[in-house]
Amino acid sequence: MARGKLRIYLGAAPGVGKTYAMLAEAHRRLERGTDCVVAYVEHHGRPRTEVLLHGLEQVPRGRLAHRGASFEEMDVDAVLRRAPAVALVDELAHTNVPGSRNTKRWQDVEELLAAGIDVVSTVNIQHLESLGDVVESITGVRQRETVPDEVVRRADQIELVDMSPQALRRRMAHGNVYQPDKVDAALSNYFRPGNLTALRELALLWVADRVDEHLNAYRSEHRVSRIWGSRERIVVGLTGGPEGRTLIRRAARLAEKGAGGEVLAVYIARSDGLTAASPKELALQRTLAEDLGGTFHHVVGDDIPAALLAFARGVNATQIVLGSSRRKAWQYVFGPGVGATVARESGPDLDVHIVTHEEVAKGRGLPVARGSRLGRGRIVAGWAMALAGPALMALLLNAVDLGLANDMLLFLAITVAAALLGGLLPALASAALGSLLLNFFYTPPLHRLTVSDPRNIVAIAIFFGVGMAVASVVDLAARRTHQAARLRAESEILSFLAGNVLRGETSLEALLERVRETFAMESAALLERAGDLEPWTCAGRAGHGPPLERPEDADVDMPVGDHMALALTGRVLPAEDRRVLAAFAAQAAVVLDRRRLKAEADRAGALAEGNRIRTALLAAVSHDLRTPLAGIKAAVSSLRSDDVAWSEEDRAELLEGIEEGADRLDHLVGNLLDMSRLQTGTVTPLIREIDVDEVVPMALVGVPEDSVGLDVPETLPMVAVDPGLLERSVANLVENAVKYSPPGQRVTVSASALVDRVEVRVVDRGPGVPDDAKDRIFEPFQRYGDAPRGAGVGLGLAVARGFAEAMEGTLTAEDTPGGGLTMVLSLRAARPEPPCAGQDIAEQERQPQ
Repeated sequence: MARGKLRIYLGAAPGVGKTYAMLAEAHRRLERGTDCVVAYVEHHGRPRTEVLLHGLEQVPRGRLAHRGASFEEMDVDAVLRRAPAVALVDELAHTNVPGSRNTKRWQDVEELLAAGIDVVSTVNIQHLESLGDVVESITGVRQRETVPDEVVRRADQIELVDMSPQALRRRMAHGNVYQPDKVDAALSNYFRPGNLTALRELALLWVADRVDEHLNAYRSEHRVSRIWGSRERIVVGLTGGPEGRTLIRRAARLAEKGAGGEVLAVYIARSDGLTAASPKELALQRTLAEDLGGTFHHVVGDDIPAALLAFARGVNATQIVLGSSRRKAWQYVFGPGVGATVARESGPDLDVHIVTHEEVAKGRGLPVARGSRLGRGRIVAGWAMALAGPALMALLLNAVDLGLANDMLLFLAITVAAALLGGLLPALASAALGSLLLNFFYTPPLHRLTVSDPRNIVAIAIFFGVGMAVASVVDLAARRTHQAARLRAESEILSFLAGNVLRGETSLEALLERVRETFAMESAALLERAGDLEPWTCAGRAGHGPPLERPEDADVDMPVGDHMALALTGRVLPAEDRRVLAAFAAQAAVVLDRRRLKAEADRAGALAEGNRIRTALLAAVSHDLRTPLAGIKAAVSSLRSDDVAWSEEDRAELLEGIEEGADRLDHLVGNLLDMSRLQTGTVTPLIREIDVDEVVPMALVGVPEDSVGLDVPETLPMVAVDPGLLERSVANLVENAVKYSPPGQRVTVSASALVDRVEVRVVDRGPGVPDDAKDRIFEPFQRYGDAPRGAGVGLGLAVARGFAEAMEGTLTAEDTPGGGLTMVLSLRAARPEPPCAGQDIAEQERQPQ
């Protein structure tokens, strides 16, 4: 079945006429022969709206009782049975009365749409979930009824029902919206002119954004590359230089002059990561653009003018703002520059503004390498060879005449050596100095800086060119070696991250510490926020840097999505390091998500275990508690019967059965309550020091006489326990042991001291338990072997272990030598009194409170 279509009338505030417009649309559809019904419409006592309900079929509403009152809600089943072509459903964000089919009305609407029914609905802008904080800041009222934005965005049609604040206030004053006794309060509070104006702007902008989405989708589907100037959209081209803030402010002023103007700041980065941009400056410019209502975009492209124009056309921009070039006059020999190229290729649809600033013609500030790639030692040796080598060679050749060709080869060898050692600059210096010495000492006329033979000029030029070529090759090789080493380091880091993703080993704090160590930073923190208007919170950090409240406060800010950022303090990183940092940031987000998913899985596991316990509890209540209740009921009914004359022995036997059933009920209910306390984590032991021989005998009350032998020395050290929990644990252990002991075999309860622990042992001679079942018998609702259902619900041992662990003790099962089972309850011995008043504070703090 085809899904139904959703049409929404969106208003800025109550009373603008959404329901009226919806009912008017219903009458138009009826006139066209469409099967249209009213599933739920609330007219709120407004006469004109109520009149429009006449002539429309209304599906009967469902009635629900809640807290002693009766409420009406939309009857989804009735609408589905009626199966109209169009259903009118008012107040999309409404919260249904508890007990309804769905929690929210928009969920009811989803059912109707899934059934192929078209729905016409209404909603106010303040009920959109993403705008809750904004609406609260405007009106001071927190909207409790909200609808997810995605539900409204998916609507096939969204129609804005608009009304000026003055007109809406007049409608209210005339009593067309609220009852007369509520008008004054509404006009002076929620419906103030400023509030209504702000809400109206929110509604207009939200609808405009949706229209813009549809326009972009249409242009993409139909491959429309020509710019449609439906509204002013200004792109600011940033270089990362200090003039960027001036350009952003200028673009914001241009946007203010046009209706609905939008500013998009864009930075074009080269794909190789080489850039002169300061990450700190870019972060400041991004903050400024966002503060002025714009957006910041980071685009990768080696051809900056082409990338900038492609971005502008892709976002349907109408204007581009660029700064005057920072290049010096001589640098224009390399090309016309970005501004001139963009202006030439922008075409008639894009206006290009060239804005002057204080950095004009001050130089582009090309990136400076962080130290030489050849190493300081080689640089020094290269300069020594470049400066001293030609001079020493000239002194040597002045004593020996080898001819001009040999002299040039020797000087060339020195230049090559300088290039091999120090790279380009020492080689150029050696070539220049060698050329001067060759010209002065060895080319006619001698001892003059002139050359008479043109062939010598060619020879010197070749000498200089070879020197430069060799030096360039050496410098290029050094750069490639440096790049290879860097890429190897990056690949190792990325391999480490990929391995952690697969294995899931690294914690968030360990990963942040790895980031801090890799980039030699003082601190690293992962910041996140729930929404654009929410404050930043720290999800994890490493190092000892200052606390960060915003990513902009850090020296390095690497965004991860819209609401997460990796912030580092210590120094500003070059752009080439940000590629690996981006991988770290993405991995940090993955680790955080994995940690939260694990927590969710743990909670889900706990809920599943709780459901299993509740299921078993219901089974236990349905059978094990019913048996003693049935016995008690039968005995009481027999005693109250007038048809039978009971003897004293019979009456005593029946009363004894009632008492045994009541005791059994009391025991079962006690275990159930104890288990529920353990499952909900509400067991709070009151630890105090007490002797074991004061508690254990009290736990034996209720067991048959002569069925238990007690061996608890009075010389045992005191234990730090909750006496009530200890008594309950021992009682359950003894009861279980007596239950499974053969007739005539006594259960032994003994206690002994072991280092800083005291062990209580409950020994029986029953059938015992296999090793693979020794842990399973402590699970709730577990009864080993063929124990009859009437023997209990299988909670005794689970409660005993739970209470033991609550007191920082342990409970384990061991085999009894010669057959049987021994329960070992290990308790923490009380600490001896300190010898003096200055006892260790740390030890005091570890004592249970």
